Formats: sequence, C-alpha cells, structure tokens
Amino acid sequence: MRTLLLMLCMVAGLAHAQDRVAPPSAADPALEARVMAIAEELRCLVCQNETVAASHAELAVDLRGQIREQLGSGRSQAEILAFMQQRYGDFVLYRPPLKAGTVLLWLGPFVLLALGGVLLVRHLRRRTVPASHSLSHDDVQRAQRLLDEAGGRP
Repeated sequence: MRTLLLMLCMVAGLAHAQDRVAPPSAADPALEARVMAIAEELRCLVCQNETVAASHAELAVDLRGQIREQLGSGRSQAEILAFMQQRYGDFVLYRPPLKAGTVLLWLGPFVLLALGGVLLVRHLRRRTVPASHSLSHDDVQRAQRLLDEAGGRP
C-alpha cells in the first residue's frame, strides 16, 4: 500500500514538474537556435542572475514563447530586443546601452578597482618597515661569553 502511495506521489510530482518545463522546442532547429540566441541576450526578470534561455521561471518560458512568435512573424533580433527593452526597461538587457542611467553599471567596477588600488598603495606607503637592530659591542661580547660557557660543558 505504501509503495502504491509513493508511486502515485512520484507520478503527481512528475506531472507538476512537466508544467514548469519549457514548451517543446520549435519544429525548426534553426528557429529554435535563433530563439535561444536572443534569449541569451535577455535577463530573466524573476531570477535576475540568469538569462531567459537558462531560466526555468514561468516568465522566462513565456518570454521565449514571445520571441518564438515574433520571429515567426518576421521580426528581426534587433526589433525583438528593442521591444523587450521598451516593455521591461534597460534592466532586461544583459548588456544595457551606455547612457546616463546605466553609466554606473558600466563604469562602477572600474571605479571600485581604481579606488581599491589607491587605498592599497596608501596603506603600503604608511606601513613602517622595522629598522634592523644591530648589536652593540657589549652585546656581542656577552653573547660570545655565553656561547663559550655553553660549549665548555660536557
């Protein structure tokens, strides 16, 4: 009985998982390759760290379907990307255009790297190097005496 119940749960889980999987690819492999190429240029608005091509979120599946439909109606890649940008904003593009609103996205990493370099140089310059200590004549004689005494013991 338990085995039957477990099997039913597994089948139900698989059926639910099938709802979350992207619809089957287009019958034309060339069209599907174009869909995935465009989807690689778009950020998933749900996952935000994945492309629309890699995401399994429902919105990403819908966006791939929209791309497929638009390609089927004869729109170009540039037109589709412009449509998505107009609809969802610059954030949907993995490589947003360089303009006033996105300049921090493009230049921010370089500014942080330069700032880190400046701080590192300042830290290294402020660091004091310990002066080498030389022994006085008395210290050398005392050390020699101690060594002689230690060496003279059996």
